[in-house]
Amino acid sequence: MLTPADLQSRFPEGGVIVASPNESFRQKILERIDPSLGTVTEALGGADALAKLDSSPCRLLLLDRRLADLQTEELLSLVRSRFPELRIVLLDSEKEPPALVSDADDAAEALLHQDARPGEESSPLEEPSAAPEVDDQSVEPLPEMIGSTPAMIQVFRLARLVAPRDTTVLLAGETGTGKELVAQAIFQLSRRAKAPFVVVNCAAIPDSLIEAELFGHVRGAFTGAVQSSLGRIHSAHGGTLFLDEAGELPLNLQAKLLRFLQHGEVQRLGSPDVFRVDVRVIAATNADLIERVGRGEFRADLYYRLAVFPIDIPPLRERQDDIIELAENFLAALAREARLPGKPLHPASKALLRGHRWPGNVRELQHVIERAFILAENRVAITPDLLLLPPQPARR
Repeated sequence: MLTPADLQSRFPEGGVIVASPNESFRQKILERIDPSLGTVTEALGGADALAKLDSSPCRLLLLDRRLADLQTEELLSLVRSRFPELRIVLLDSEKEPPALVSDADDAAEALLHQDARPGEESSPLEEPSAAPEVDDQSVEPLPEMIGSTPAMIQVFRLARLVAPRDTTVLLAGETGTGKELVAQAIFQLSRRAKAPFVVVNCAAIPDSLIEAELFGHVRGAFTGAVQSSLGRIHSAHGGTLFLDEAGELPLNLQAKLLRFLQHGEVQRLGSPDVFRVDVRVIAATNADLIERVGRGEFRADLYYRLAVFPIDIPPLRERQDDIIELAENFLAALAREARLPGKPLHPASKALLRGHRWPGNVRELQHVIERAFILAENRVAITPDLLLLPPQPARR
């Protein structure tokens, strides 16, 4: 007989999430689930499940195969990468749920009898069709990007996975990690590649103007509005809108952006007219949006709308094996542009580059290499004295 101690040893601490867009199916699961498994939380779909996994510890995900917002294989791949210790049980809302609660022991046995290991899926109903395994060597880098470390291969894989769909993507990473390059690559690999790609830097537009910039305005809507404008969102109709530094959006504008994301409608300042638009949104942030939600600086519902498919871009210090490849690529491009022979990196220069923390990430590396190339003049190689590295910030 399986005891509570056995159950605790088989599952890590945390509760249970039941994810299905079918309310009656969720209720059936809730009625049958063993209470000894912990607190049970409902999720309305794949994106909601991801949001709840981010916000609270979970030992078990009961996932409906029939999701409305994400492909099951996409979600499983993402969950595996972000929550490798999580147990997953696949269910089918068009079939009767398993009898999970005849008593506590039988309930636990029903969930555990297939001995699902961390990162694997099991189903009391049928064997799941597992998402295809992706060979790291088979994942091509994104256009204009370089990287062979596991962290970057994961970025390339997720970006290629989501690119053909209209799913909203949230790119998170430090300044200089290449979030806009990833956004452009997703756009180029999408069915919208021939339509507009409109970039809005939310941090660069004054709070007083950003609403009009995004949503447009009619003549006379505010002081200085001498002519009407459709706005950036409308300009992206049929294509993709890239909201860079989305965490800097003013709180009073976030509700209006949320409505656009929910209904695909925009209303210009000073006009009663509402326009429907077909726009895919990719957002980027170097801020911890969950932390800002906790401080009341960012709407939780907007975060969940933006983070339907989050992709974390690693800092350069976590992908050291890519540093030399990136540096050599920058040198080759500079030589082609200047129509000069290539200049290799001296071995001591490679060691110096590897040892730097790169707080400015890839952008900082690119600037360091460009300065070194200019200073090299007629030298045949890039020596350490040419690498003008800024002081290293103190490690925490």
